[in-house]
Amino acid sequence: MDANTPGTSIVRHALATRLWHWVNAVSVVILLGSGLGISNAHPRLYWGRYGANFDHAWAQLPRFPAWITIPANYNLAISRRWHLLFALVFAFGLLGYMIVSLINRHFARKLALRRADVSPAHLAADVRDHFNLRFHDADDPAAYNSLQKWSYILVLFVALPMMIATGLALSPGMDAAWPWLLDLFGGRQSARSLHFVTATLVGAFIVVHVALVILAGAGNELRSMITGKWKVPEA
Repeated sequence: MDANTPGTSIVRHALATRLWHWVNAVSVVILLGSGLGISNAHPRLYWGRYGANFDHAWAQLPRFPAWITIPANYNLAISRRWHLLFALVFAFGLLGYMIVSLINRHFARKLALRRADVSPAHLAADVRDHFNLRFHDADDPAAYNSLQKWSYILVLFVALPMMIATGLALSPGMDAAWPWLLDLFGGRQSARSLHFVTATLVGAFIVVHVALVILAGAGNELRSMITGKWKVPEA
C-alpha cells in the first residue's frame, strides 16, 4: 500500500519538532499574556530613543482586560518576571529546535521552496484551495503546501528572531553589554514598538494556525503533534 493512500498512518513530525511545538505553545501564551500586562503599564508606542506621557505617540493601545493578562490583575513586577523567565525558555527552545532541524534536515525536507512555491499563479491557486477547505497536495498529502512553507519561513526566520532581538535590546543587562543593539533598532522606543508589532503578528499567526488545524481535522492534526503519526485524509 502506498504511504499516501487515504487512511494510512505515517510519521509526520519528528520528536524534536513535537517537543519544541508544545514548549513553544506554552511559552508564547505566557509571553503574550504577560506582555499585555506590561503594555497596560504604559499603553502608548513611540519611535526613537525617548517616549513619555507628553511625547507624541504613533499608537495609543487599548487597556487590555485583566483576564487575558498574566497575572490576571495589574501587577507590572510580576508580569515582567513571567515575561523574562519564559523569554529565556522560548529563545533557547528556538535555538535548540533550529540546530536539531539543521542536523536532521527537517528544514531541507519540509521548507525547501520549489519553483511552484514562488509562482504567483500557484500561490493564488493555493489561496483558493484554502478557502475551499482543501489543505493537502493531491500528490503528497503529507508535504507542506506553499502557504505553509512561506508562513513558517517568515515566522521562524523573520518574526521570531526579530521578536527575540528587540526583546534583548529592551533588557537593561543586554543594553549594557551590547549597546549597539538599541542603535540597530533606532532607540529604545523604536525597539519597543517593533517588539509589540512583531508579537502582534505572531499572535495573529497563532490564531490563524489554530483555526486551520480545526478546519483540517483537529483530532488528526493533534495526534500527529503528540505521537508523530498522522492519518492520510480522504481526498
